[in-house]
Amino acid sequence: MKTLTFILLALLSIQISAQTTINGTVLNSKNEPIEGANIYLQGTYDGSTSGAGGTFSFKTSETGTQNLVVSFLSYETYTMIGDVSFMQDLTIKLLDDVNMLDAVVLSAGTFAAGDNSKVNVLKPLDVVTTASALGDFVGALQTLPGTTTVAEDGRLFVRGGDANETQIFIDGIRVFTPYSPTTNNAPTRGRYSPFLFDGVTFSTGGYSAEYGQALSSVLLLNTVDEPDQEKTDIGIMSVGATLGNTQKWEKSSVSVNASYINLAPYNAIFKNRNDWIKPFETVSGEAVFRRKTNAGLIKLYSAFDATGFELTQEDINEPEGAYIKLKNNNVYINGSYDGVLSPTWSIFGGVSFTHAKNNLNVIESQINDRENSLHTKLKFKNRISNRFKLYFGAEYFATNFDERYQDESIEATNYRYNNNIAATYAEADIFLSKKLAFKTGLRGEYSAIFKDFKIAPRLSLAYKTSGKSQLSLAYGEFYQNPSSEVLKFNQDLNSEQTSHYIFNYQYNADRKLFRAEAYYKTYNNLVKYDSEFANFDSNYSNGGSGFARGVDFFWRDSKSLKNFDYWLSYSFLDTERDYKNYLTKAQPDFANTHNLSIVGKYWVDKWRSQLGFSFAHASGRTYTNPNNPGFLNAKTKAFNSLSVNWAYLISPQKILYASVNNVLGFKNINGYQYANTPDVNGNFNRRALQPATDQFFFVGFFWTISEDKKSNQLDNL
Repeated sequence: MKTLTFILLALLSIQISAQTTINGTVLNSKNEPIEGANIYLQGTYDGSTSGAGGTFSFKTSETGTQNLVVSFLSYETYTMIGDVSFMQDLTIKLLDDVNMLDAVVLSAGTFAAGDNSKVNVLKPLDVVTTASALGDFVGALQTLPGTTTVAEDGRLFVRGGDANETQIFIDGIRVFTPYSPTTNNAPTRGRYSPFLFDGVTFSTGGYSAEYGQALSSVLLLNTVDEPDQEKTDIGIMSVGATLGNTQKWEKSSVSVNASYINLAPYNAIFKNRNDWIKPFETVSGEAVFRRKTNAGLIKLYSAFDATGFELTQEDINEPEGAYIKLKNNNVYINGSYDGVLSPTWSIFGGVSFTHAKNNLNVIESQINDRENSLHTKLKFKNRISNRFKLYFGAEYFATNFDERYQDESIEATNYRYNNNIAATYAEADIFLSKKLAFKTGLRGEYSAIFKDFKIAPRLSLAYKTSGKSQLSLAYGEFYQNPSSEVLKFNQDLNSEQTSHYIFNYQYNADRKLFRAEAYYKTYNNLVKYDSEFANFDSNYSNGGSGFARGVDFFWRDSKSLKNFDYWLSYSFLDTERDYKNYLTKAQPDFANTHNLSIVGKYWVDKWRSQLGFSFAHASGRTYTNPNNPGFLNAKTKAFNSLSVNWAYLISPQKILYASVNNVLGFKNINGYQYANTPDVNGNFNRRALQPATDQFFFVGFFWTISEDKKSNQLDNL
């Protein structure tokens, strides 16, 4: 027995003498000690915790090469591989975790709304509860700085750019015909219902190298990845009806949404400046199918709409008025896969197809056009580390356009073109610390129609000045092929080009957000022609140029006043262009120097209601008065509009909703139309171009039937 005890004590002493001491100090990037860091040998129970001075020490019986791991909340995990005999008197510096919420954000030129955004200027709810928007995501975005009020158009005009310079994407795939057709002096709307979207990113400039063929702006819409429950949404409105349904299974789900809009009853009640023969009518539907796989998500999105109207509009050069008739059919199909290849690699692939057909009669002219467009994209992401992420990919655009035109003096003539573009890009996010990060990228595009290759560099930088504020810079080169109104007549041209320079300051704390952004843009190779409108016999060139510069301010506060959320945005724009048929460089007729928006939303518990308002002010826009010398030599009066809305919860799932646009009845004028020939006194007579209606009234009842018996459509109003 004594012999056995002696052997055990001997083995124990050998074991103790064979142990190695591992010690050192844990510091942060400022050489300050970190208390409470976990230090251990991977795969063992040997370890310790750093003390008040950041020091640690523990013993281990492990030998040879081991992995020493050091971790602490809000810092990147540190791993050291080496022989344990050399792990003594270590000085270990932990780097800030750049994935934390308080890390710097690359945000110059970008407004984000969605659950995955670190900084939300607008929440998804705001896109559809803004009083002036009438449920249109484009209308809600027009309350943000950088946009210009062009009331009779309705599309997005951004920082001195024409509406054609803004492109819209759904789940990363291009939408070629994003707006519903409309008539003169009646604003268009986005084709797609906010019912199916949960994230919006609106970039007013300096955007990622992933996106091209947009001189001014990109709008990214993301469909819902996974609905929370099965439900049915019913809407009965003063202008039509909507019906939506969501079904959900273990690994898949489908959401559908249909609507019917007919303005005949509305026009019968409220005065309209148009003489409607067949009022605006549209039938539309959308569907999203989602399927989870072991490594990703498959989405199939489809939308269609059929629109028609017929009317006679006042025209100073047509005593009996201008006759207009339109039939439009549009189909959009979008499929995508977003998946993970490995712990560090991910893949995205998608394709979209658009078929658009218009049959248009204007006075004695008949115009029938058809457009088929395709967009395919494949991209990869490699998360090399938390501090370095690499993105690269390729995409292909193909557009086939065909138009048939005829009138009293011209026999049926066809105009057509094929616009095919291949592009590739590479981009990297580099985080030097939680305070400093930059994104750099390069995009290359080959245009088959011009047989030309363009290189477009992009760069953005962000520095966090404090825990609540940061500064950002962005620069980019952007190219875009001319629009259909030009390419159908002439393809002997080049891509139009612009350069963006952006400086941004952002403060974000305690449900308050302030943004200030200054920018400068130059335009080159803009298309010019020598006729009143682009025509088959016009002379075309890329001799146009221009600039846009200005400052944007945005303030949002949902904290200071109980149950009240509001935001203010102001934009100053100084821009001139020489393009299209311009005689000289001038402020374009779609640009306002000053734009102001004020939006507020207040929840009243006693009334079970949300009350909202939206006020818009825009300074006058230029137009040419032929009775005075000069080009674009006059300005309209300022635009003003105050809109209000009220959502009343009859029960948790039933809502009564009402809204009035331009409730004060401002007599806004969009411009003037002049006679083609002077009168006997040598003066050109004119008429004011006014909206079809000064005000718009809307009433709707919305009912949701869901599993939880609580969900409603407040977020869709």
